[in-house]
Order: sequence, then C-alpha cells, then structure tokens
Amino acid sequence: MNQEKNYRMTHQREMILEVVQKNHSHLTADEIYDRVRKKLPRISMGTVYRNLDILASCGFIKKLQPGYAQMRFDGNTRDHYHVVCMRCGKIGDAQIEPLDNTLENLENALGNLTSYGIFGHNLEFVGLCPNCMELEKDLPDDQQTNQLMMEVTEDGSQRKPN
Repeated sequence: MNQEKNYRMTHQREMILEVVQKNHSHLTADEIYDRVRKKLPRISMGTVYRNLDILASCGFIKKLQPGYAQMRFDGNTRDHYHVVCMRCGKIGDAQIEPLDNTLENLENALGNLTSYGIFGHNLEFVGLCPNCMELEKDLPDDQQTNQLMMEVTEDGSQRKPN
C-alpha cells in the first residue's frame, strides 16, 4: 500500500475497498458499513470510517466532500466529473472525458489572475435523475423543481421565479 505510512492491506480493508470499487453509486459511509457487515458481521462503524480515511489517504478511493449532506466515496480515482440529482441527491459519473489541455490552460490562467497556487479542480453538473424526472411529470406546475430554483435579479439579489 502506502510506503511512507506502511499500512498493510487487512482483510477488513480489502472488504471495504471491494464494496466501494464495485458500486458506482458513490456510497455513503453508512451504506458501505451496511454492505460490509453482510460479509463481516462483527465490524464496527468506527472501523469502517477509519479504513475509509486510510484508503482515501493512500489513493485507493476518493472522498467526495463539499456540498453533500453526507460524505460519499468513489472507487474511481481517475480524474472525472459528476452529475448530481438536485432532488434526491443521487450522484453519478458524467460520461465525458476531461480535456486536459483546455483545463490546464484554465487552471494556469486562474492561478495568474488570483495569485493562488492551483493544483486541480472539481466540476459537477446538477440536474434531475431519470427517476426524479419521472416523478416531476406528475407534479402540478407550481411544485416542479424549476420553481424551487432561485433567479438572480439585475441588482444581484436572489428571488424565487414567478
């Protein structure tokens, strides 16, 4: 595993890693715990959390933190983008390839403009998943998602659309 910290791949770690990598739905720690417990009934939630942190720090999985109600984990460690359902919170992989040269140029330009050291970026698309789009069809117009979104007015303030 990681040579600097010298973590060994325990059976528990292997089971946790297997669950995260086999599920492409970006599971929460609770969901991972529930699935691992089916194979290792005596594992504790604390053990799952500690091992998720270790697996993430060693680069075997990614933590998806900002903007989510619960931390989620991704077994796909390649650079890629996500699409998030704004109604149910489901996260999926956006099936587009990052355009390295264009984004590298953008990162460099942003670094020059802001004096920040730019080391990467996160891009997330927001919309409705197929299940929520189907549910949306059955709602009256005044309850649909577009009514929940905010509009920005000319003076920069926000208001709900009419």
